[in-house]
Amino acid sequence: MVKKEVYSAIGLMSGTSLDGVDAALIKTDGKEYVESLDYLELPYDKDTRFLIRQAFGKTDFELAEVQAAEAEVTKWHIRAVRELMAKTDEFPRLIGFHGQTTYHEPAKKVTIQLGDAQELADACGVDTIADFRSADVEADGQGAPLAPLYHFALARASKLETPCVVLNIGGVANVTYIGESEEDLLAFDCGPGNALMDDWAMQKTEKPCDYNGALAQQGKVDGHRVKTWLEHEYFSRIPPKSLDRDEWDIAGLGKITQDLNDMSAEDGAATLLAFTVAGILKSLDLMPETPKAFYVCGGGRKNRTLMAILRAALEAKGIGLENVDELGWNGDALEAQCFAYLAVRSKRGLSTSLPKT
Repeated sequence: MVKKEVYSAIGLMSGTSLDGVDAALIKTDGKEYVESLDYLELPYDKDTRFLIRQAFGKTDFELAEVQAAEAEVTKWHIRAVRELMAKTDEFPRLIGFHGQTTYHEPAKKVTIQLGDAQELADACGVDTIADFRSADVEADGQGAPLAPLYHFALARASKLETPCVVLNIGGVANVTYIGESEEDLLAFDCGPGNALMDDWAMQKTEKPCDYNGALAQQGKVDGHRVKTWLEHEYFSRIPPKSLDRDEWDIAGLGKITQDLNDMSAEDGAATLLAFTVAGILKSLDLMPETPKAFYVCGGGRKNRTLMAILRAALEAKGIGLENVDELGWNGDALEAQCFAYLAVRSKRGLSTSLPKT
């Protein structure tokens, strides 16, 4: 019997919502064996969020604001690794460093994740694997989403009934449709996640997000605007497909949050939340079979209003909805764990993405 080659690895993630750095330590063989060991969150301060945001949408690495953002991203990730290593006796053999996505346009074969992987490896004394998206984009792939193989491993370990969907609601919302085997996997970004709602909350209340969907719960949805936005060709485009965080500002819809300036804070929040839900529901049209359940991870699962509206809409179609934490998964750590898992797959020469993901 061949013994599994198991690695301990730290995965790092800083999402487009700019909450901060997630760092997760796991043990895995890069296939079906996954053991979660430890996790921490290192929230960005307000100044760091502002500094990194200045690099969004820019492709010139010589710009001072891009260099400053990369230095800041690297500094925070080094700190996160050191703090996580100080919590555990398990020394990692690998680090999977995603970095900070600031631009993603696969049609132009460009995807940018800021962060100096060599500096991180030197500072932490651990072999580091990074730049997970570029090769896929160069090969005419979308470079996103990258979690499907990890979702599949977790679903198999949890013996979930298939077909099912893992829904990640980060800055962008994406789905992983899971069937019986890897060949049945399908994954794509299905529309906006938290990004538009977060930007609106910051614009109207100077808070980084609409906590628990409190604003949206008090507002009235402008159904006409949501219907108009859903006519965008992206929603009917055959996957695989992916979105930049700021896609809705550049893809022909105009500045959505500016378009809503005639609305109250509450009505705008409700309308943007409805748009997020509608994009998720539209994803069902592109799946080979109706899934039995959606399992939700990412920051959006903490938005009570969003989850309640989405649950009601899915249950009306005979589809269940669960928070992944109810499965014993750590919904906050999942993406960071994914990059530890993908680092081990990369080290072992295994694929990190598939044609349909």
